[in-house]
Amino acid sequence: MIDQESCLQFLQRLIQTPSLPGEEAEIAGLVLKEMQALGYDEAYTDSAGNVIGVYRGLGTSPSIMLNSHLDHVDVGDASRWKHPPFGGEIHDGKVWGRGAVDIKGPLAAQVYGVASLIAEQTRPPGDVYVTAVVQEEVGGVGACLLASSSDPGMVVIGEPSGNRVMRGHRGRTELVVRALGRSAHASAPDRGLNPLPTMARFILGLQKLDMARDPDLGGSTVVPTLISVDQISPNVIPSEVVLICDWRNVPGEGAQTIGTILSELGRECADAGVSVEVDVPRTERKTYTGYSMSVASAHPAFMLPASHPLALAAAEIVCEVTGRDEVPGVWDFATDGGHFAEAGWTVIGFGPGNEALAHTVIESIEVDELMEAVEVYRAFGLKLGAAG
Repeated sequence: MIDQESCLQFLQRLIQTPSLPGEEAEIAGLVLKEMQALGYDEAYTDSAGNVIGVYRGLGTSPSIMLNSHLDHVDVGDASRWKHPPFGGEIHDGKVWGRGAVDIKGPLAAQVYGVASLIAEQTRPPGDVYVTAVVQEEVGGVGACLLASSSDPGMVVIGEPSGNRVMRGHRGRTELVVRALGRSAHASAPDRGLNPLPTMARFILGLQKLDMARDPDLGGSTVVPTLISVDQISPNVIPSEVVLICDWRNVPGEGAQTIGTILSELGRECADAGVSVEVDVPRTERKTYTGYSMSVASAHPAFMLPASHPLALAAAEIVCEVTGRDEVPGVWDFATDGGHFAEAGWTVIGFGPGNEALAHTVIESIEVDELMEAVEVYRAFGLKLGAAG
């Protein structure tokens, strides 16, 4: 068995190491060093800077991957935190700090869950990979590379789930909507083509769209989030209005389909002479190693059927470890799991921590829940491959 104190200290070091997207070099080195010290058969980083640890199995079952990420969101105003965001302090049976839940707690539990098997000198039936990828918070560069360059077949996403098995989530697609008109002096509106009325009708039209539904995930949603014009002078009719829309999509509803729906709405709402363009923006992301990838602002949805052998096996394992009857659920937020599912992998989720605390100034994780997750990940490594 692994010393719980070692796992806690590892988590504290992770939290004490800031790792914003693109700045994961130090934490990647920390995770790599820990895997090597714990006796992983292989531990290395790939071209994007993802950390990959491998514990070799007996070759009698398919391999599995336990996956998390290295980056976290910004802390904001540090003075608003109950405990220092990079302190990794332990109070009231919890470890506090940015990333405690999303996602350094689950990362520590995955690393030490497999380390438990290593310490016992227990070989799993198939190879077990533990991967910590870069830039999950800004589009999934690390996961996209990993999904295209390896294929263990099944992956457990370690996002916080309160130590419940998760079998899917809606996706997220960001869209940029531009209404293009013609600028003019506000005293002579007939000389211009004001795009604002077109955009106003477009925004109201979003509420009337017939949204797709999924029996497990509910319906897709779309909300306008940001709006801007190409003017700062209040006495000028703008020539362009830009609207950002956040579309949470169910499986089977990809970025192209969503773009088509909004383009049609734009045509219906446009005044004569005003055009509406809809795009899913792409961003060139560079990792700390210098690796570059153009990433679309789209996280795919995924959903595993409740009757799928992997979901059933994972639920049974959690029940064996915790004594709780387990009914797999779904996440409210998007994860890198969508990228792996889109590449053809079988995906489930499981991780310690309360998802409601992610991205907040009270982010923390219960020590008991963390240690329970270590035991579940150990059992996943030993038994879950057989479900494939």
